Amino acid sequence: MDEHPNVTLVRKALEAFAAGEMMEFGDVMAEDVKWHQIGGPTLRGLQEMIGQMPGSDVDFQVELHDVVGNDDHVVALVVANVKAGDLEITYRTAEVYHVADGKVTERWAMSDDTESINTFFGKLAEQTA
Repeated sequence: MDEHPNVTLVRKALEAFAAGEMMEFGDVMAEDVKWHQIGGPTLRGLQEMIGQMPGSDVDFQVELHDVVGNDDHVVALVVANVKAGDLEITYRTAEVYHVADGKVTERWAMSDDTESINTFFGKLAEQTA
């Protein structure tokens, strides 16, 4: 059975993100994408979203546990491992993507440990400020 095209689209985006290929990642997103962050503000638009992505000094590994979807939505189950200097965190997310006309238009993420994620990325922001 072939994979749904929207599943392939989101899988491509997550694989590009994991490889640090931000241009390819951005190609899958709508210009006016709404990116709901875990415990953070909603980013609006591709430029704002890409501008908030981790820099090259952050090792962000993404393992796709499963990706399922249909004509409107895709759900990705992800394990993320992030390292930056002496900081490290591993967490799991369920990410819901709304897809229209071959582009991700909105994304929501829920995690197993929002408090630890916020603490980690808060410390990371302090180090890079």
